[in-house]
Formats: sequence, C-alpha cells, structure tokens
Amino acid sequence: MPYCPSCGTRLPDNANFCSSCGARVHSVQRNTSVYDFNKEKREAIDAGKRALDSLYAARNELNKARNWGIADILGGGAITSMIKRSKMKDAQKYIELAKRDLRKFSNELSDVAGLMFLDFDANDFLSFADWFFDGFAVDFLVQDRINKAKNQVEEAISRVEHVLRQLNA
Repeated sequence: MPYCPSCGTRLPDNANFCSSCGARVHSVQRNTSVYDFNKEKREAIDAGKRALDSLYAARNELNKARNWGIADILGGGAITSMIKRSKMKDAQKYIELAKRDLRKFSNELSDVAGLMFLDFDANDFLSFADWFFDGFAVDFLVQDRINKAKNQVEEAISRVEHVLRQLNA
C-alpha cells in the first residue's frame, strides 16, 4: 500500500490525492512505499497507551468486584451479591475493551517489529477473560476467578508497560 510523500499517511493504490493532507500523489509515487518508522512507532505507542488505559480500568473494576466478593463471603446477602455481580459486569466491559485495544496494539507493533525486538504477543491475553464470566454457583469459586482474572490483567499491564518503555527508549 502506498504512502503520501508529504505526511506519510497510508493511501489506497488508486489514490490521486492524499485524504489527510491533500497532496497530489503521482503515479511513480503510487508504486513506491515511503516508510516512516517514527510515525509507525508513535502509532504503536498511542495504541499501547490506549491498551494500558483499558487494562487499568479493568483492574479497578476487578478490585471493586473482589472487595464486594469478600463482603459476600463474610455474610453479605442478596444486595451484596447484586453489587458484586454489577462490578463483575463492569469489569467484563473493560476487559473486552482491553482485549480489543491489545489486538490493535499488537497490529501496530507488527509495523515496527522488524526494526525493533519487542516481545509481545496479544494472543497471550486475548483469552484471559473468556472463562471469567461464565455462570457461578459458589462465592469462593467466584472470588477465585476474580483473583485469577485480576492477576492476568496485572500481567498484561506489566507486559504492555515493558514494551512501551522499549518503544520510548
């Protein structure tokens, strides 16, 4: 896919003008790709930051669910269980968002991976929540699953932060 010679935006093969800056794309330029490593690196960093934000939000909601789970174990009633389930549902939304953002981060990293050694595989984390929100019957089982999901989110945060440090170095 060709790139704009002025701003580096990716263009469709048949583009005559850049959709971002309006520069004319000549036929010779259409057949050559201008690779802007710094732009690709910035895009990867931005995607990583979005993934981190989603992971932080998921961790926050999992902490709330864990706290309500402890209260439920210690004798909470129907209202405590309802609040815990609500927090778990909120955590699920952020986990799904984090999974989407991790996929985007992984895709952006593939644009710079040939020029930098980056150890990141989003597939490690894309399945961590698939089992988390299945039906539960026992409070202890729920609490254990909340803790496991929280540990996996913490691991994902650590890995994304590590890769972002490499990109920023």
